[in-house]
Amino acid sequence: MNLLETIIALSYVLAAALFILGIKYMSSPATARKGNLLAAIGMFIAILVTLLDKQIIGYTWIVVGIVIGSLIGAIAARRVQMTGMPQMVGILNGFGGGASALVAVAEFLRLSGTQALPTDVAVSILLSVIIGGVTFTGSFIAFGKLQGFVPGSPIQFPLQNIVNALVLMGAVISSVAIVLFSPAIPVFVIVVALSLLYGILFVIPIGGADMPVVISLLNSFSGLAACATGFVVGNNILIIAGSLVGSAGFILTQIMCKAMNRSLRNVLFSAFGTGDAVAGAAQAKGDKTARSIDAEEAAMIMGYAQSAVIVPGYGMAAAQAQHAVRELAEQLMGRGVEVKFAIHPVAGRMPGHMNVLLAEAQVPYNLLFDMDDINPEFPHTDVVLVIGANDVINPVARYDKSSPIYGMPILDVDKARHIIIIKRSLNVGFAGIDNELFYDPKTTMYFGNAKEKLQELVAEVKKL
Repeated sequence: MNLLETIIALSYVLAAALFILGIKYMSSPATARKGNLLAAIGMFIAILVTLLDKQIIGYTWIVVGIVIGSLIGAIAARRVQMTGMPQMVGILNGFGGGASALVAVAEFLRLSGTQALPTDVAVSILLSVIIGGVTFTGSFIAFGKLQGFVPGSPIQFPLQNIVNALVLMGAVISSVAIVLFSPAIPVFVIVVALSLLYGILFVIPIGGADMPVVISLLNSFSGLAACATGFVVGNNILIIAGSLVGSAGFILTQIMCKAMNRSLRNVLFSAFGTGDAVAGAAQAKGDKTARSIDAEEAAMIMGYAQSAVIVPGYGMAAAQAQHAVRELAEQLMGRGVEVKFAIHPVAGRMPGHMNVLLAEAQVPYNLLFDMDDINPEFPHTDVVLVIGANDVINPVARYDKSSPIYGMPILDVDKARHIIIIKRSLNVGFAGIDNELFYDPKTTMYFGNAKEKLQELVAEVKKL
């Protein structure tokens, strides 16, 4: 091994170590930024060394691609709102899967015309194409559901599961034919087309309530596609990075499923959640009546409390109210109120959505508490302020076996002494069911846009 080969090998080891450390640090909100930086440095080293490791005919188009991609990434990262981060994550998953599939396609076209494909190479290429193709189209459907281009409610049609199974089987059978018989380009085109089609069919029947799980699963797929591509091009660091992303994404998917007390199979095939909520101003449903509250009364309840827990939900994200939440917390703590934030694992539209928003607003990490840590404290809490959360605080999850959220661990908000809920209306959340907490005698509804209502609340607290 010459000096250059030694440097390349050691650099790959360093990059792999930085990836692992990065994932470790990203497991905590307090160290997530450091973890992201370490992983980014590791990726920079991996890219740089790969350019030295491979026999490259010319660097012109590589440099052009790097410059264009970097500009697009930098502009997008700076312009995207924190509330749009789930959509951006979905797109990045799709691009990752698409890039892996394109590399595999190029390698197939290069090799198929000159020689019979070795079995291991053919299998790696086909896995990269299938997983990458599914990830590409599936991620863009998920993006469309989150952005509103595609209906958030499940899209279903007759014999849907059978059609999906036939499409997937078609891709698999075509792949087997390529491996066992001949690398025919027409058959390969069928594999590519069916993979892209299956990505669409895979995601459209999944409801909006399950998009956090879908995004996490597709992230895992993008890693697996990259890993397969690493075998295609013989790049060890790509295999390592893809394996890390794939395994971490799958573990996160399982954690998300556990947080909802549902199996992955149930998430993928039960068409759970409407995904769409209609704004309105109704304050009663049937014989149930919700009591409303104004800013002055809400300020008095919170300002004179000894302890308060704030529960952020998607309503906070949609209204971009995280900075107003931080200001409210600062005002309350300035009055001697003990303030904590309760974070449900599936609140929002992607894993860690609420943590990201609150971190962006510079809410101190030590004020954020996971569900298991905060639940025992609710019975001793004077007031809970819920901001746009719905299903994650619905008590029916504990006892109603007919409810779609039955068994899902929830935040025990109903056990607090008083509950104030900021919401635009009494309409249902992603699960499409009514929330009995809205009509609890301890609950008062503070109707309106979360950001506007929080600003009003902060103004009134300052007057106390």
